[in-house]
Amino acid sequence: MADVLTVKLGDRGYPIVFGEDVGREVQARIAQLGRAGKRIAVITDEHVAAKQGAALKAMFGDAPTWTAVPGEQTKTLAELGRILEFLAGEAFGRSDALFAVGGGVIGDLGGFAAASYLRGIDYYQIPTTLLAMVDSSVGGKTGVNLAAGKNLAGAFHQPRGVFVSTSLLKTLPAREFAAGAAEVIKTGLLGDAALFAQLEADPLKPGDPRLPEIIKRCCAIKAGIVESDERELAKEGGRALLNLGHTFGHAIEQATGYSAYLHGEAVAIGLVAAARLSLELDLISADDAARVAAAVKAHGLPVKLKAKLPLPQLMEATARDKKVRAGQRRFVVLQAVGAAAVRAEVDPARVEAGFRAIGAA
Repeated sequence: MADVLTVKLGDRGYPIVFGEDVGREVQARIAQLGRAGKRIAVITDEHVAAKQGAALKAMFGDAPTWTAVPGEQTKTLAELGRILEFLAGEAFGRSDALFAVGGGVIGDLGGFAAASYLRGIDYYQIPTTLLAMVDSSVGGKTGVNLAAGKNLAGAFHQPRGVFVSTSLLKTLPAREFAAGAAEVIKTGLLGDAALFAQLEADPLKPGDPRLPEIIKRCCAIKAGIVESDERELAKEGGRALLNLGHTFGHAIEQATGYSAYLHGEAVAIGLVAAARLSLELDLISADDAARVAAAVKAHGLPVKLKAKLPLPQLMEATARDKKVRAGQRRFVVLQAVGAAAVRAEVDPARVEAGFRAIGAA
């Protein structure tokens, strides 16, 4: 039987439906939309279409479908334009709904397309990766990358529902699973010390019986933060805390052209850099910083760059981060394992120390 967690945002609130296979719940929602005279379309990628073709057919039948090339390099304005033209070509109306079936790239693209088309249509998220299940499918952040940086074009547009079938993880490659684990580690570090300790003692693995509970736990933590700061406007803490490790990670992705690392891998390295910055600011101990690196490594994730990247290029990328306010870089740092904070006016030399700790030169 499916389990439901509600993201409480008033008339923008929505359910997150959890289960081994929630395909029937998806079909029930589609039937409901059909009775209301609403059409549906689907956006997915080639990997999902190949591995989950039967599931897609069972849920969506012959619904119009846009199939994108997998990978972060697809998350562009050009691809967004193609999806919008696809919807227009299908004569999609304002009352119709888009289903985004895939990982974070598809969720971000589909959500931004839904936010943009006819100035906003409904959409639903069906995450197929661990990273999307625990993080990107929840919260309504949508967007694409620009040459200047990660997620610099986008919109806040909440889905009308999220459907999490943990059975979809059975076909997820090991590298993609590990990338998702980085976001689970991040969640423990920023707000759940017991979860982090659990991951330290027994790292997550594909097929892990704890996955349903941990996925819901991560979604509940994120939902609580989003409910209190939906548009990331809080002066202290708030939704920005969810970017722990991401300022460093996004800089790595931008500097490597979004091709050398999966997003979760860049975040993993970013968590190590953020822990080093926290140590430089005397907020945590060397032992705590070592715990972060050890947990990342235990999940099969990188703790250092594969090849050295120029420090000036990485520092320049942080200046274009979305958390910059009034020209000031802001970094999410650890005050303790399980507690994070946002810091502005950080000495650049300390940020550079964080980058050097992961192999920048």
